[in-house]
Amino acid sequence: MIDSTAVIHPEARIDQDVIIGPYSIIGKDVEIGSGSWLGPHVVIKGPTRIGKNNKIFQFCSIGDDPQDKKYHGEKSLLEIGSGNVIREFCSINRGTADGGGKTVIGDDNWIMAYVHVAHDCIVGSHTVFANNSTLAGHVTVDDYAILGGFTGVHQFCRIGSFSFSAISSVIVKDVPPYLLVSGNKAKPNGLNREGLRRHGFSSEAINLLRKAYKTVYRDGLVLKEALALLKILGQGSEEVTKFTEFIERSERGIVR
Repeated sequence: MIDSTAVIHPEARIDQDVIIGPYSIIGKDVEIGSGSWLGPHVVIKGPTRIGKNNKIFQFCSIGDDPQDKKYHGEKSLLEIGSGNVIREFCSINRGTADGGGKTVIGDDNWIMAYVHVAHDCIVGSHTVFANNSTLAGHVTVDDYAILGGFTGVHQFCRIGSFSFSAISSVIVKDVPPYLLVSGNKAKPNGLNREGLRRHGFSSEAINLLRKAYKTVYRDGLVLKEALALLKILGQGSEEVTKFTEFIERSERGIVR
């Protein structure tokens, strides 16, 4: 299951059914769970923990040192869940001591070619990163978010669940859940209605979110006024409540 040309550190912990392709290099303190497949020329440096049933394609660099001038060799970690697909030429770095010490990627994510995930990023589950999308350090991406090709996300931004960025978006503020954003710098462009329908959101839930979006982005209110109205609108609506709480917790400010 491991090609004879692969270089595996004797202290790496690899499940017996993991497939590792030609010329791949697996370093010390790397764990790879059952059912995972690595193509040729994959480099994984530890400490890195990779779960079950992941597919990592050729020429990926996984778990290498963070690209941060404040990093001076202290121990840090990369954790990757299960069921992820990581395509060609992706780079995913470990965390830094200042950023919590680890980079985390959840389960069932679809990460296309040339994607970069920088140090201390926290990526949820069921996300899609299209080709060449890039996360700077300390970015959080919530479940089911989709980043269009060549999307760039500024450090410390948060991308809300079920949101969608159009191709070549440059995101420098937080993106609340359920939104569609586009442009450089990215601006809101309505709800991600098609995505919500595909994931089974009811018509009632979508209509309430449309009202919430209008309150924040179309009614000319200052944010404090909009939030007060959202709390009334969100009574009995889990989706509107989530939208409201995301905005209240935003530290960078939201796209507007």
